[in-house]
Amino acid sequence: MKTIPISDLAGEIVDAVKAYTEDVTAGINKEVESTADAVLKEARMLAPKKTGKYAKGFVKTDKSLPGRRRFVVWNKKYYRLVHLLEFGHAKVKGGRVPGKPHLIPAHQHNVEGMLSNIKQIIKTGG
Repeated sequence: MKTIPISDLAGEIVDAVKAYTEDVTAGINKEVESTADAVLKEARMLAPKKTGKYAKGFVKTDKSLPGRRRFVVWNKKYYRLVHLLEFGHAKVKGGRVPGKPHLIPAHQHNVEGMLSNIKQIIKTGG
């Protein structure tokens, strides 16, 4: 344990808080990116497969802003089909095609774990 003169106490507290904040921020950024990778992998796995082209169209895009880490998992090539396949749609001559949920279950499954992991990162300091 090191001895700190009272005149340097404020600076030492600021340095300790800064180090804690940097460690927590790095841990959260890593957790958010790994969760986005897991959502992408699971969405591709759960996607309806006729030829496999639809599932391969899913990508992860970085939409981060300063101080805010954010990723979007979406289908780059067949983005118009996602809603129709996820929720179903009406047929031309009546009736409905049932939905095949794949993106929402992947999101829900992985985000719950991410939130508990972020709480743990904050408690342990990174």
